[in-house]
Amino acid sequence: MGKNIMVYIETTDNSPINVSLEALTLAKKISKENNEQVIAVLIGENLDEAAKKCFDYGADEVLYVEENKKELEAVGNALIDVKEKYNPSVIFLGSTINGKDLANIVASKMKTPAFVDAVNVKYENGKYLMTLPMYSGNILKEVTFDGDKTLVIAVRSGACKKEVCENAKSGEVKKEKAADKNLFTKIAEIVQEISETVNLEEAEVIVAGGRGMGSKENFELVKQLADVCGGVVGATRPATEDEWIPRSHQVGQSGKIVAPKLYIACGISGATQHVSGIMGSNYIVAINKDEDAPIFEVADVGIVGNVMDIIPIMIEEIKKIKS
Repeated sequence: MGKNIMVYIETTDNSPINVSLEALTLAKKISKENNEQVIAVLIGENLDEAAKKCFDYGADEVLYVEENKKELEAVGNALIDVKEKYNPSVIFLGSTINGKDLANIVASKMKTPAFVDAVNVKYENGKYLMTLPMYSGNILKEVTFDGDKTLVIAVRSGACKKEVCENAKSGEVKKEKAADKNLFTKIAEIVQEISETVNLEEAEVIVAGGRGMGSKENFELVKQLADVCGGVVGATRPATEDEWIPRSHQVGQSGKIVAPKLYIACGISGATQHVSGIMGSNYIVAINKDEDAPIFEVADVGIVGNVMDIIPIMIEEIKKIKS
């Protein structure tokens, strides 16, 4: 096993996404226990500023691989080439849609398992221990891997809060060109999805609605509360299936995994598949008329009552505070 920890830094609009910086923070904490170096790897174009930012979150070295191909296969090939050069003990990625696919691409080429959606990672007695959700998130199980191959771990958003390193190093970003390789896949055309765009993974405040909102018209209250809170709108699977809001807003095991500072659940019962996607939240407020709803078991504050009565009161009170 190698003596480096590698973190792939995924970017959006040429900036590192939160979960990648969280993975970098986690890698730095683990490096203090096993005395390894943390190497941040960025792959793409126009990422000079993003690369420099990685030093602030604990990177000992930063490698920027210039690659103009957008296919995940091309990114995976570049990451494998870097792995061969540095021989890391583990490769961390953020557990995003692309991150999960990339983890499996890289692990397949390395002939090793990929551990996806890890909610916790620690290093004890010379081994990495990963806590993973299983059976649609109904249970969490701690697993390890016996072997000397490089581990591939995709870390769930919120598993470790991103932190600016107190003793952050500064250095020169190493740049190199990606090797030109034939690809089995090719992006022929990128079609913009015609739907409301939402970035749930990066949001600090999320107001989400479930089946308990009753109708598409009632769901508008969720949007109004999100607006006055300066947050974004989330939803459960039933709400998206009933077309009250586009599926891009879905939170949970089959939607987006989120970790906001504040999560307000409106008319959400608290099915395991949904709750497993919000456990990284700092503070959860739940509104439900059923006092035995499972959502209250994970909420920091629970409000028992009709959402149609409570949400308008919350909106008015927040407006008063802000005025």
